[in-house]
Amino acid sequence: MVEPEKKKAELKISGMHCATCAINIEESLAQIKDVSKVQVNFGTDTAHVEFDPTKVSLTELEKAVKTVGYDVVNREVTLKIGGMVCATCVQTIEAALRALSGIISANVNLGTEKAYVTYNPSVSTIPEMKKAIEEAGYQYLGIAGEVSEEAEKNAREKDLHDKFLRFTVGFAVSIPLMLAMWVPLPLAMHTLAYVMLVISAPVFYFVAYPIFRAASMALRNRSLNMDVMYAMGTGVAFAASVMGTFGIILTHEFIFYDTAIMLAAFLMLGRYLEARAKGRTSEAIRKLAGLRAKTATIIRDGREEEIPVDDVVIGDIVVVKPGSKVPVDGEVVAGESYVDESMITGEPVPPLKAKGSRVVGGTINTNSVLSVKATKVGRETVLAQIIQLVEDAQGSKPPVQRIADIAVTYFIPAVLVIAATAFFVWFFVLHSTLLFALTALISVLVVACPCALGLATPTAVTVGVGRGAELGILIKNGEALEIAEKVTTVVFDKTGTLTKGKPEVTDIIPVGVSERTLLGFAAGVEINSQHPLAQAVVRKAKSTGISIEQADHFDTYGGKGVAATVLGETVLVGNRTLMQEKGVIINDEVERQLAAFEQDGKTAILIAAGTQMAGVIAIADTLKETTRESVEQLKSMGIHVVMITGDNKRTAHAIARQIGIERVIAEVLPQDKAEEVKTLQKKGEIVAFVGDGINDAPALAQADVGIAIGSGTDVAIESGDIVLIKDDLLDSVAAIQLSKKVMGRIKGNIFWAFAYNTALIPVGAGVLYPFFGFTFKPELAALAMALSSVTVVTLSLLLKKYIPEAKKGR
Repeated sequence: MVEPEKKKAELKISGMHCATCAINIEESLAQIKDVSKVQVNFGTDTAHVEFDPTKVSLTELEKAVKTVGYDVVNREVTLKIGGMVCATCVQTIEAALRALSGIISANVNLGTEKAYVTYNPSVSTIPEMKKAIEEAGYQYLGIAGEVSEEAEKNAREKDLHDKFLRFTVGFAVSIPLMLAMWVPLPLAMHTLAYVMLVISAPVFYFVAYPIFRAASMALRNRSLNMDVMYAMGTGVAFAASVMGTFGIILTHEFIFYDTAIMLAAFLMLGRYLEARAKGRTSEAIRKLAGLRAKTATIIRDGREEEIPVDDVVIGDIVVVKPGSKVPVDGEVVAGESYVDESMITGEPVPPLKAKGSRVVGGTINTNSVLSVKATKVGRETVLAQIIQLVEDAQGSKPPVQRIADIAVTYFIPAVLVIAATAFFVWFFVLHSTLLFALTALISVLVVACPCALGLATPTAVTVGVGRGAELGILIKNGEALEIAEKVTTVVFDKTGTLTKGKPEVTDIIPVGVSERTLLGFAAGVEINSQHPLAQAVVRKAKSTGISIEQADHFDTYGGKGVAATVLGETVLVGNRTLMQEKGVIINDEVERQLAAFEQDGKTAILIAAGTQMAGVIAIADTLKETTRESVEQLKSMGIHVVMITGDNKRTAHAIARQIGIERVIAEVLPQDKAEEVKTLQKKGEIVAFVGDGINDAPALAQADVGIAIGSGTDVAIESGDIVLIKDDLLDSVAAIQLSKKVMGRIKGNIFWAFAYNTALIPVGAGVLYPFFGFTFKPELAALAMALSSVTVVTLSLLLKKYIPEAKKGR
């Protein structure tokens, strides 16, 4: 008996921290039947496994590693593929790739014409994937990102030109042939038939060649796709015409060369329109990619040198001149200039960048020269990460796609059965003419279209995710889109999310002195303190243009306040206790003010000069400008809003009242926020958590949808299912509105695709003929089929113009 060929895999393990870990992994892998050899190296974090690929998959090996608490690090690659025309093409390519033993997962997106592959490079290589794709009958166009934008554009234009030429030639010949059948000509029918054969044979071959080639490749790979059906439909029409011409079984009434060519021409027209529309679905990615600088000017050996941006390394000093793009992420080491970051953050006002400021690649330097030290290059830059995130999201499948996937699996066999049944019933049961039965057979084969089903979800996801990126909303995957649409409760972290996260002076109440004098006294004392409240007072004084005087004899009273001498006057800044201890009288008016501030959740500090009350300054963590509007919009959508905070209940409820939030979860430690989210989920709520992505990581992970609110170019891309680039709460509302719109479009597309096939396949089979005398001409069936796919793609493309309600007028 021949021994099965063994495969050797090298698994990259993460999470090992001692030799015992290696032993645990070895034992777990060794327990799998048909694994013949295991060796785990703790020093290199690798596991070398020898196994029988016919009985054991890499997924099983991974599962064994994960079972004992470790993870396997695989590689990911995105491949560009040409020649896909329908949903069955997707399944064929996925099956071809998954048949390789080193492939962990393979997802093909018909809309973007890409395959997203997770694989183990020690078992399967890119050349093997290329071979598998080409043997399945499709074109391998290279690795996405490595194929230049110009090359992609040229390939797309070449493909469009080819399709345009084929359908143009098809119509140019088939229309005159059709007229020849109706207009009396001075030729006998048998002579005309031979003339038509001579004219149509090379044209039919030219127009229908891509269909027959793809069909033969599919059959060779033992799969049924739409090309097989279309080849059968057009092939039957042309073969019947040839048989009619030579009088083999069929007569001259079966001559429809014009129909055969027109069928193929309509099919190519449909693919041309579909390819044009599909090319527009990825415009958002192309716009983002267009932001990248192609060259960089760096300082080498004291001289400026222009090099390709890919050659810049970390630590290089890059010179960015006015009007130029910043080529890489870095830190300004010299110069001052305003940098336009609107293409990434959406903020219209360029911020000033000076020494120590961070800049990101793709932004534009406006007015002066900057010297920037490169800190992130290549795929590590913010822009590259955003592009990668958007591409990955466009390649993901939301769960709703499974409906279409299941339908497509049974679609073609079902259509073949219906076509055969229609022919059998009309010819053998109802004794119609052979011509009528053949027409019904061809119409069913040609009108059926799973392409619309296959395009319903990926085109909408691709356009929707791209539109999100344009709006500053980065959606990580299709699943996040689907869940965000169903959200019932949004939980907001308070500090830094609903509020600015920085205390600010909100009220100044002077007693017997002017506001400026009161603020000047307080700032003169507080400038010596590092307390956040003290810094808020100093910031307010500076922003008002008050000169802060030098203070002497600074003294601190623990938990009560501080004192110092300003302009020869002893100034006290603190709470009631300090004032009472120092003999300062607090009158009834001041007491009323203090009570009002406390009711509003503000911190009040008292200021006295000598033993006389000088006034009160109220400080609070102020709300962001869009907080109230965001909460109002969510409530108007029927979504419950909850605020979670570590603040005491009195302060928390005071802030919640200002915002309009009824439900408050207060006095929660950062590590306990995830538990509170879990509690809401147990009550049946679908929870979105909105936080800053840094302190709220556990809660973001626990929520059904984690929405990480960013801060412009400092966005933490790895946090949350949805990442907001701007520090604007309305974008969290816009993200949910966008999700609802995209999911609505997907469901509409799927409904249209099902409705189209459910309605027109029976019409093609001749169901209406006994009642209304109506039959579907094969050429009209081909036109309807072409329009169905184009309609779905066009409906998805309408999302490009969508503006969420939360973004309107902004």
